[in-house]
Amino acid sequence: MSFIIKIILTGIAALVLAKFIPGIVIDGVLTALILALVLAILNAVVKPILVFLTIPITFMTLGLFLLVINVIILYLADYLVDGFNLESILGAIIFSLAMSVITTIIDFVRK
Repeated sequence: MSFIIKIILTGIAALVLAKFIPGIVIDGVLTALILALVLAILNAVVKPILVFLTIPITFMTLGLFLLVINVIILYLADYLVDGFNLESILGAIIFSLAMSVITTIIDFVRK
């Protein structure tokens, strides 16, 4: 049950962030919930593979390359979810940072 609550809270957060960050377009609440679910799946399946494959560059950049991986995950979600559109790379970076902070807060509060 807590997974469903986390998806709902993440979807709401994505919808709110899309209102304030230029370059991020989410059509509606259902699209935001689908986006949250797709991001959860991508973060569970694709992200660990990308992190493993890019360990040397992540080490050389002191972990900053993880931000690039988060943006790649967002662009994959943009490709997979109709109604979610990333119009600028700067918006994707800001959205990625904000979503990381918000999901960390959700995880912390949920425990």
